[in-house]
Amino acid sequence: MPQKHDSVRLYRLRKMLKHLSDKSGRGTELISVYIPKGKQMHEIINMLRNEQGTASNIKSDLTRNHVVDSLGKVIQRLKLYKKTPERGLVVFCGALPPEEGGPLGSEELSIFVIDPIKDLKQYLYRCDDHFHVEILRDMLKDDTAIGFLAIDAKDAGWGLLRGDSIEELDHTGSGVAGKHRQGGQSAKRFQKLREMELTYYFNRVAAMTREYFIDIHRVKGLIVSGPGPTKEEFINGSYLEYRLQNMILATIDSSYSGREGVREAFEKSGDILSDFRLMEEKKLVDRLFREISTGSGLASYGLREVLSHIQNNAAQTVLVTDDTAMHRVTGVCRRCGSEQSRLVERPEVIPLKNQYATEPCPDCRSLEVESAEQDLVDYLALICSKVGTALEVVSGKAEHGAKLTNLGKVAAILRYNPAHS
Repeated sequence: MPQKHDSVRLYRLRKMLKHLSDKSGRGTELISVYIPKGKQMHEIINMLRNEQGTASNIKSDLTRNHVVDSLGKVIQRLKLYKKTPERGLVVFCGALPPEEGGPLGSEELSIFVIDPIKDLKQYLYRCDDHFHVEILRDMLKDDTAIGFLAIDAKDAGWGLLRGDSIEELDHTGSGVAGKHRQGGQSAKRFQKLREMELTYYFNRVAAMTREYFIDIHRVKGLIVSGPGPTKEEFINGSYLEYRLQNMILATIDSSYSGREGVREAFEKSGDILSDFRLMEEKKLVDRLFREISTGSGLASYGLREVLSHIQNNAAQTVLVTDDTAMHRVTGVCRRCGSEQSRLVERPEVIPLKNQYATEPCPDCRSLEVESAEQDLVDYLALICSKVGTALEVVSGKAEHGAKLTNLGKVAAILRYNPAHS
């Protein structure tokens, strides 16, 4: 089963990769270094020093200086490590133009250091006009897939669970006659013909199951569902290819087969797939809505209410979608320490930062106010960690994520009913 990852860490990594993907250099001067697990750090440093020597041959003075300076910054950062981290290390560095734009030569040297979420197995050094984030992005793809086959004597459907989405792949009718024979046929002959049709259908389903779950998608497990005994007849008849036969995680009794059966089997497979992130998220959102519908007082939604419950240590688990665009903007006076803050949508961030930075401190009237911004998820992670509240980032694209979006994208399951305290 797949390894569990901290949902906040995964969110931050996706956000960082999006940020890096949007960056471009004015020349081929952005450096990407992938250091595999087990590689000696001093070997990497020596390789990069050699690259510094090679960079001295670059014709453009500005590009040459940027590359040499970036390599120097990377080397200095790597010297802080006594050994390569357990899963490896990734470093991006380069001279980036200011966000608001600027003339040639106004670039600022920036460095980004990332711990990979999986074992890094290859060394890579690239100097290009963009950062090479492909390897890290591939790590975010859930490489553990579970296949669903929903079958009865009428039809069959195939589905795939990977990461945070269930996909309906295909469905087919059986062509098998119903259990009641047509007039003019003996019962024995009818039964014989039906058995032949069923065998042909099972062989066809087995071939399609192999194609979808071995040739195309390479699943790590298979769940077979359907009404009545047909699914057991199919499994016990050894129609499935032996690798798929050995992958069966469970058989589930369901009301439907085909497309509807795939979705129903997924709904019923929570315990079997408890390690899958999508199922974890779904369980949390289902529990939230159960508390809401029963009026237990153990659920809260809306940013203002949830923040209040966190501050009062009433929130047990906070849920937030990964597509929230809220940011916390602060203005801190360097003279008296007074802090102003507001939660705003992304388009309002820069105007508010400028307002804080240019207006006098409301307490001491000093103009030494420093403004900053923080992603809502990062802010929630910070305040939740102080009171022992769990924070879960939920996929906004999944069905349960859409339900959370309808509540304002932020909700909480509470430790107790505040009305009774």
